[in-house]
Amino acid sequence: MAGETWKLLQERWRHHRLPMLGIALVATLIALACELTGSLEVPEHIAYDEALVRFTGGRGPSEQVVVVAIDQHSIDAISQDAQFQVNFGNWPYTRTLWARIAQELKAAGARAVLFDAVMDERASDESADLGFAQVLRETGLPFYVGMVSSGSAKPLARADFQAPVPLTAPEAAPTPEPPGDTFPEEFEDAPAPATPVLTPEALARALAFPASRTEGKALPRLQDGSRTPRYPVPPTPALVGAVNGFGLVDMEADGDGSMRRTRFAYTDGINTYVTLPVRMMADLLGAKQVTLSGRTLRLGERTWRVDDDEDGTALDYGGPLQERFKLVSLVDVLNDWVRRSQGKKVDLGEATFKGRVVVIGGTAVGLNDIKATPFSSTQPGLVKQATVVDTLLSGTFITRAPLGVDLGLTFLVALVSAVLLMTARWTPLEVAWPVVLVVGLHVLTGVLLKTSHTHVLMAMPALAGVGASVAALAFNHLVANRETQFIRQAFHRFMEPKLVEQMIRSRQLPRLDGENKEITAFFSDIRGFSTFSERFKEDPRQLVRILNTYLTAVSGALLREGGCLDKYIGDAVVCLFGAPMAQEDHAVRACRGALAAKAAVEALREDFRKKGFPDVYTRIGVNSAVNFVGNFGSDQLFSYTAIGDGMNLAARLEGANKAYGSVIMIGPRTYELAREHIEVRELDRVRVAGKTEAVTVYELLALKGQLDAATRHTVARYHEALGLYREARFAEAAAVLEAEAARSPEDGPTGKLLERCREYLASPPENFDGVANLEK
Repeated sequence: MAGETWKLLQERWRHHRLPMLGIALVATLIALACELTGSLEVPEHIAYDEALVRFTGGRGPSEQVVVVAIDQHSIDAISQDAQFQVNFGNWPYTRTLWARIAQELKAAGARAVLFDAVMDERASDESADLGFAQVLRETGLPFYVGMVSSGSAKPLARADFQAPVPLTAPEAAPTPEPPGDTFPEEFEDAPAPATPVLTPEALARALAFPASRTEGKALPRLQDGSRTPRYPVPPTPALVGAVNGFGLVDMEADGDGSMRRTRFAYTDGINTYVTLPVRMMADLLGAKQVTLSGRTLRLGERTWRVDDDEDGTALDYGGPLQERFKLVSLVDVLNDWVRRSQGKKVDLGEATFKGRVVVIGGTAVGLNDIKATPFSSTQPGLVKQATVVDTLLSGTFITRAPLGVDLGLTFLVALVSAVLLMTARWTPLEVAWPVVLVVGLHVLTGVLLKTSHTHVLMAMPALAGVGASVAALAFNHLVANRETQFIRQAFHRFMEPKLVEQMIRSRQLPRLDGENKEITAFFSDIRGFSTFSERFKEDPRQLVRILNTYLTAVSGALLREGGCLDKYIGDAVVCLFGAPMAQEDHAVRACRGALAAKAAVEALREDFRKKGFPDVYTRIGVNSAVNFVGNFGSDQLFSYTAIGDGMNLAARLEGANKAYGSVIMIGPRTYELAREHIEVRELDRVRVAGKTEAVTVYELLALKGQLDAATRHTVARYHEALGLYREARFAEAAAVLEAEAARSPEDGPTGKLLERCREYLASPPENFDGVANLEK
């Protein structure tokens, strides 16, 4: 059965492969158009976020990055401490607080500090800015501060990175004293010196950073949604020269407001600027410029694989902020500075910051820095900066698969959908396939994200697959409806209606243009029908009524066993088992049908005798073989039938019953297939006209276990005589047969074999091989 199903699928592919390919191609082009126009952006984001969370989350804390959080606990603690209030005020705190934090982080062994905020407003007391700058110079702690771009900011001068930084200040500006020289509990600051004055060239040199994109592509522009140019907002002048570098901390969100991707460098048409994590990593790696070459980001000797487009490169968050990074409250760091200044042991431990990059940023809701990421819609914005830093230190970005890969997957999904549904035509599969398709693409996307950090589009192939599925179903129903109607019309008169409907429901529709398959053919004929019909020369209508009664009885017996009536040839009946509906037990069904037809004819003969009608003694031939079945005929008339040597042998067997005195003769393949279910008599070995190979033929007597004892004895004696006959011991065979003929004179095969033995005794044959020639 599995082999037949596979053949059916292959046939459907051969006949419908062009529509399948066409459906897949059209579905792919439609999905591509939707992708290029942005129609699939929202579903793609949803699918990507779900795969990212499910397959890449739970990675555990980073070993490279620690977050100092400006959380609600810190804000409350500072506001409730009188000394902190005097020295630092409320949020946003004076630069003095950040000076203390810098001192503590330096003492704790931090590698560098990334401050995820901007310092572009001068403090009311400029001494705090200058004091903070002085602390940064003295500690030597690499400290990097964010900057934003704005449409209201003014363009900077063009930066000349080859020239020295020109920095001028008012004369006699006093040098500020280190803010850590006084007792920590007093938090006294030195007198403020005058704020230095920066030349435009110096400011541009401090904010810009050399960055380039090869292969003729330009860096993304600093501009808003309406393409209005934006320019960097300069920080307070006191920090320039003290802070190691400035970098952009613009949001870089997708259209739905979620932060999934980051760019690395921008241009305003005058200078190039890099993002804050890139600016810090450039110094840590000793890079003098940032280079984007195709799908590669280069900083010094280090490279990362990135996307080669203006949309940026996706971030591998690995989980929400609190799971991916150790969070330390700002007030805890401040308290440790107080303890360290007093010579006490710090609470956080010496290993908390040692050798790690520290990201400082707000996590409190009131700081208005809550953003959306794939892992949460309420994540602090600093999670993006921390993730980029961690990736640049020791990770990998998530990059988009090339468009060719996405298109190939899309076409493959569409083609598989079309081929699967148009060949199988199985209702449960039609219902389940869209779900299986979406789940499979989700798993594929997630596995690729996890194992290769590659983002393969899901929405585009899903749309193509579902579209191809819908088209395939429409094609199926269109074609299937035509096929179903044709099958119903073609076979409802020749098969049991319930079998026709079963064949349609199970989609076992026959190949009407022909196919080779093993079937069992049934042939029956009335003995002496010419003489039979002569009696009704004067009343042909009566002949028609009798013949119709006979054909109805025989046909009914065959149909009940699942046979398909092939044709009526006068009084002859031709029936097929195993076609058009596949039947594994076609040989058994044919044997049961033949026995049932014989029984029906016996009852009919008795009725006809009572009515004075002629006898309708019927001979039957049954044979199993591979034949070519399908629709045969002309443009004007055709019908479903079978042709082949197997059909010819079945017809010969029906006629050969006359020579053997039997009623039902079956061929060797039928016996082989049905032997466990039937009782037979081996009649002879025969050679069909035109063939050289001899075959064994059998008389079908009954179903298994239903043969009476008398007949079983007769068959045994016949087999004994047949063995002697094949050894050319005709006299001995005749003696056995004569004894049995006297006991069972009505047994036709016994009498016929006895006649042959006597004939050969009178005239011995030459070169006798025990094989009879079955002539036409």
